[in-house]
Amino acid sequence: MVSTPYELLRTELQRDGSRPLLTFYDDATGERVELSVTTFDNWVAKTAGMLRDDLAADAGDRAVLQLPPHWQTLVWAGACWALGVCVTDSIHNASVVVAGPDALEDAAASDVQDVVALSLRPMGARFTDPLPIGVLDYAVEVPGHPDVLVPYVPPPSEELALEHGDSVHTLSGVLDLARDRAEQLGAEPGARLLIAGGELPSALIDALLVPLVVGGSAVLVRNEDTSARAARINSERVTVEAVPAETT
Repeated sequence: MVSTPYELLRTELQRDGSRPLLTFYDDATGERVELSVTTFDNWVAKTAGMLRDDLAADAGDRAVLQLPPHWQTLVWAGACWALGVCVTDSIHNASVVVAGPDALEDAAASDVQDVVALSLRPMGARFTDPLPIGVLDYAVEVPGHPDVLVPYVPPPSEELALEHGDSVHTLSGVLDLARDRAEQLGAEPGARLLIAGGELPSALIDALLVPLVVGGSAVLVRNEDTSARAARINSERVTVEAVPAETT
């Protein structure tokens, strides 16, 4: 049995890389993005390459994702876990902060060594206005990194992966969380989950790890127009509605 999220992603890539893994909607902008397992893996590899090569992140480091549930946020979590970097909500002892527009000012003013900014605009576009000095624009920096993460030394499964409040989980532990969550939701093999709302730690499990452990896919919705939910469930062939759950 695979023991880390990145191992599971690579296993699914070999099994069926062309199948959809994540469909993202932002109802405020009309954006819809669909990522296959292969495309998601490419983004994870590029982002992990940026983390490792540009920001010197390694197993045991900590990264704060000051981001909403978003397809790029899931990519960042996947990249962190590929390297053994712990995703945390505490800025204390963090070596990297990844911030969206709403959190950018506070992130830039922090004492954290490296700050990366995501515009969260459609198609992963760059910022239109200048960023604070020293802050990296993800959309500018990441394209030059390879689509494959090599050379690569996998982190051990007992490396910390997710820290949320008083809850701490290892790389193997987040997969255990996902398997338990899949059972709770009744997500059978090949399930397609709808995730709308909720906090980031919950979305990381429901929109990324549960689909991976069941060989399925997710529809992640930001700024949901709830009046469109029934039509979306039908058009996207959703089989499970994932009501946000606490990550404990």
